[in-house]
Amino acid sequence: MRGIFTRSIAARLFWSAALACLVVLTLAGLALTALYRQTAQVALDEQLNIYLSALVADLVNQRDDSNSEPGQLGAPQFELAMSGWYWQITKIGTAPPEIRTSRSLFASYLPHLPEQVALDAQGRKRGEIEGPENKSLRMLERDIDAGEQGRYLVQVAATTASVEAQVKQFDLALGITFLTLALLLVAAMAVQARYGLRPLRALRGDVMAVRRGQADRIAGRFPDEIAPLAAELNLLIATNREIVERARTQVGNLAHALKTPLSVLVNEAEAESTPLAEKVVEQTQVMRHQVTFYLDRARAAARAGAIGVATPAAPALGAMARAMGKIYPRIDLSVDCPDSLRFLGEKQDFDDMLGNLIDNGCKWARGEVQVRIEPAGSIGERLFLRALIDDDGPGLAPERRAEALRRGRRLDESKPGSGLGLSIVKELAEAYGGRLELRDSALGGLRAVLLLPAAA
Repeated sequence: MRGIFTRSIAARLFWSAALACLVVLTLAGLALTALYRQTAQVALDEQLNIYLSALVADLVNQRDDSNSEPGQLGAPQFELAMSGWYWQITKIGTAPPEIRTSRSLFASYLPHLPEQVALDAQGRKRGEIEGPENKSLRMLERDIDAGEQGRYLVQVAATTASVEAQVKQFDLALGITFLTLALLLVAAMAVQARYGLRPLRALRGDVMAVRRGQADRIAGRFPDEIAPLAAELNLLIATNREIVERARTQVGNLAHALKTPLSVLVNEAEAESTPLAEKVVEQTQVMRHQVTFYLDRARAAARAGAIGVATPAAPALGAMARAMGKIYPRIDLSVDCPDSLRFLGEKQDFDDMLGNLIDNGCKWARGEVQVRIEPAGSIGERLFLRALIDDDGPGLAPERRAEALRRGRRLDESKPGSGLGLSIVKELAEAYGGRLELRDSALGGLRAVLLLPAAA
């Protein structure tokens, strides 16, 4: 549960609201049950008080020569044995005490309420006792002075089973009502959370579109709480592009600033035939290669950090194939790439990586090179494409492939080149979050597998 709360705002909103709803409904249910129980008990007390008042009136108005008996309440429940409704009149001060009871007591007697029970404003005591058959009874009793007739203790009691039955029925109806209400509230909270977070999902989609190169900025209208965030993200994207452009300019300026002095040194050294001049030419060429490598690496790192740049793969590959066909007319070069694939990055970097690999394949191929670009699926949350470059050349032993990818290593001096091609491709691919691998080819030579991020 803690993980859910940590990962999802919607889960936080939903479960916190559901928990609050559960607590509120539970407390409200307990309060309503207690209130209903109290109301039912008050109603029972009022009914008992009516019967008690009738008994007291009969007792006070009874004359010595009257043949009538008190307790003729006209209520059949007092006539049925053990019905749960009872009355009892006890004359105080006689030994043994004179006790008259309702027929419902069936030769049983009602106990008295404890002495510590306080009298109310009408001089009555009320409370619960254990009556016949060990059933809980609600009782009202009153001490009456009947003048010459003496003092009497009048008691009326009724079982609490009816109150408990009413409370249980009320609890059942209340539980069904609150359960239905809780389900409706939970559904409403789920809809509210989903509707309330819809702008965040829209913002996420816009940011994803920018990252995949489908848009150059976050567009659309957002609520007041999210609009500042969208504006700040647009500023961040613009700032990123400015930094990348500034880095490109600075790297280009540095390249021009270094190439001119190096060219002067080479020209001056080549005009001499001394060992020192030859050494200067040799080391200057090394410096040129190193400067080119690190400038390309810095330029690639700057471009790889750009946001929202995408390159269609098929047109770029087609242009490279036509150029390589002119350079290597003896090679049968075939290319295959879906029109929908796009590289998530700069076109220049895509051309540099594919161009180096295709050029390397054509140099070593006997007569055939195949280039295929295909979707590679998703890794984590990013989409990738895979470029496969196969040649029918002599290939490369597995133990020498890692060495071929190391910067500045050349495995055969018979072919032209600086020895920086594969290492530059490897550096560029890793700058974009991809990788370069060398494997055996089905054509008999070497297969270069280039994994690069793809735009959706």
